[in-house]
Amino acid sequence: MKLKTRICKRSSLKNTETAQERSKESSSYPLSCVDWSSNEEIYFVSDDHQIYKWSDVSRDSVEVAKLPDDFIPTDLDWLLLGGRSSGGGKGSDTLLISSNDGRFVILNKSARVERSISAHTAAISSARWSPDGAGLLTAAEDGVVKIWSRSGMLRSTVIQSDEAIRCARWAPSSTAIAFSQGGHISIKPLAANSKLIRWRAHDGLVLSLSWSSQSNIIASGGEDFRFKIWDAQGANLFNSAAEEYAITSVAFNPEKDYLLVGTFNMLKLCHSTGWSYSSARFTAPSVGSFHTLAWSSDGTQVACGTSTGQLIVSYAVEQQLISRNLKATSTSRKSIALQDMANGTNDVLDFPQRVINFALGYGHLVVATTHQLHIYNEKYVNTPIIIDGRNDVRIIEVGKKVIDASSIWVYTYTGRLHLNPRYPGSQAQLSLLNWRCISLGLDVLAIRDNSETSLLHLFDLIPGASRQYEPQSLRAKQQLAEIAACRAGNSEDQFIAFIDNNRELYISETRNLSGGSSNGSNDRLINGNDEIHKIGTQLTAIKWASETNILVGVHDSCYSIWYCPGEGAADPTIIALTTITLDTAEFGKHVAIESFEDAVITFRCAGALLPVNVNIYCEVLHRSLQEGQWQQALKICRLAQHTSLWATLAAVATRKHQLQLSEEAYSAALQIDKVCYLQHLKTLSPSSAEQMAENSLMLGRMLEAETILLHNRKFGQAVALALRMHNWKRALEIAQKHQGDQLDVDLVQRVLQERQRYLKALQRDEWDALYLSHAVKEENSSD
Repeated sequence: MKLKTRICKRSSLKNTETAQERSKESSSYPLSCVDWSSNEEIYFVSDDHQIYKWSDVSRDSVEVAKLPDDFIPTDLDWLLLGGRSSGGGKGSDTLLISSNDGRFVILNKSARVERSISAHTAAISSARWSPDGAGLLTAAEDGVVKIWSRSGMLRSTVIQSDEAIRCARWAPSSTAIAFSQGGHISIKPLAANSKLIRWRAHDGLVLSLSWSSQSNIIASGGEDFRFKIWDAQGANLFNSAAEEYAITSVAFNPEKDYLLVGTFNMLKLCHSTGWSYSSARFTAPSVGSFHTLAWSSDGTQVACGTSTGQLIVSYAVEQQLISRNLKATSTSRKSIALQDMANGTNDVLDFPQRVINFALGYGHLVVATTHQLHIYNEKYVNTPIIIDGRNDVRIIEVGKKVIDASSIWVYTYTGRLHLNPRYPGSQAQLSLLNWRCISLGLDVLAIRDNSETSLLHLFDLIPGASRQYEPQSLRAKQQLAEIAACRAGNSEDQFIAFIDNNRELYISETRNLSGGSSNGSNDRLINGNDEIHKIGTQLTAIKWASETNILVGVHDSCYSIWYCPGEGAADPTIIALTTITLDTAEFGKHVAIESFEDAVITFRCAGALLPVNVNIYCEVLHRSLQEGQWQQALKICRLAQHTSLWATLAAVATRKHQLQLSEEAYSAALQIDKVCYLQHLKTLSPSSAEQMAENSLMLGRMLEAETILLHNRKFGQAVALALRMHNWKRALEIAQKHQGDQLDVDLVQRVLQERQRYLKALQRDEWDALYLSHAVKEENSSD
């Protein structure tokens, strides 16, 4: 991938002057204030006090307003309340410009000054709207950072210091501010009584900052000729090699994991982890240092202002996606080359509008332009399905169905609208959606709530399902960093995996959910019941296989493959037997998962693609189990004679009530305790409540086992089950509630007797308040 650039000279603005005068004027004022008012228009202003608008349609600039002669601009930022679409914002969009005398002005869409406020005693270095649009910050060389309302009323003074502030940026969540002073970077959370995080970042001055909305990481550029990447706690993630000149600007792409770095006469396009895609050098003519970089809201173009006053517009080409035998490469702003590597065919797809996003997978290419969605089948490239009216598509998730997130629309590959899911606050959160918080599975759509990042919404994609418009909610104890719904299997075996902010990996079923809160919201707490299980720690990324329920995850210095993450999640022994962890030292640092197609995992590290094969026997075993070919699966295990295969077969067979197969598989995996338990199950009456409950118990579904017994009026067995699980409180509750239903057995007395045996074995006195009251009653009755 590389950058294509074009210089939009300001010398074309005044036709009344000679070319020499215009060239002299355009090079006399550095251009440090540039931003997009829509995906097609750029506003910029420099020391000549003129505000200009450059249009991508006309490729020319026009003057829209003039600032006062004593107002020297230092920063410019648009608040696009009217939306991100390329048609431009509405009248409520607002322009913020700061000056070197401590003032800032707020202008409306017509460039009329609405407010002019004297905010600081020194030059304002940064003035930025908050991502949620609720307010703005100003940071100045007087060492003060202030937060203002959208109308220009002072809300708070966040920082007061004696050291000048060179740059300041909002956190993507609008809950913290990062700023630089000298060679240090500081992060100030806006919550009450929160502490300032401060660290030494560069040997010289820190000249620029950018905070990624995709990865929640911070990039900095300094006078030490390096750019660096940090996490939100100040830990260093990447140090670049020294460039020839100081790094004057850095900017993360708002929609993709790209980082653009500007220095003297050079732009460098990098991945957000730091490695470089390509560099664009400007030698003839020389453009000087890049003072400001501004990505368009759709992430496809970037506007750059330079020290010589040049406005440069760049966009990325040769973006490449590979899926099985297909390779798609963007060749220009309006064309994509599709290559079938199996039969050697090449097709160039031209579009009438600018391509803003595309995705490849499952034999289909999905391309989003500014106003349309094109769906290509690999077998019928010349007859795409075109969906009109899909403006400004930000995310495309390709699965058995396809999703775009301009609102949230789920389509089939025939172009039929399948679902338009909504949940409370969904429309307001659309601008915060990214690929880490939305996942399309086989028959489920999972979306993380951005206002409460510990909450997941699960939409059922099966036609006619009740959860299509009333989603199931899943609530975690910690905020969720990444989610992934499984992409294969059948409708009964669907799972959702997620990583929380502690980098711990959890997995849960998306169907057959039991329980729920009393208010009917069906929220489930992690570790609050038996349906969500922790299966890994210290994960940075996860991905499901495209055709089987195999999961891969990346740690700091290794990667793990879970061959049976769903069915075996309730049993830590099965997880241990079916999980393989391999070292990634030879890959290098910052390993990411590019794809997981069939039995091939493709990792990306420092730009290189590294394919790795999973155990092919396990992949074939999963396919056989999905099709219900139990004897074929048994033959595969007997042929390979690997513990992970036997454990996978055992877990799936137990879930599907294939007790004979399960017993042989557990025996081959040397799980003697489970073999004995299965033999006990066989002694129970087939399909009886007791056998069904014991089978649920073996699958780790204790709540389901109890429900089966209570529903079949097996109250004595339900009490015995709670006692076996040492759930003393629940045992007493069941006994008291159903005491009158069991005339021949005193359930409460039975629970109390078992409790006394338990205390005697521990040689302890009673300490539970619930049982102490019964002990007092017995003493009083004996007296």
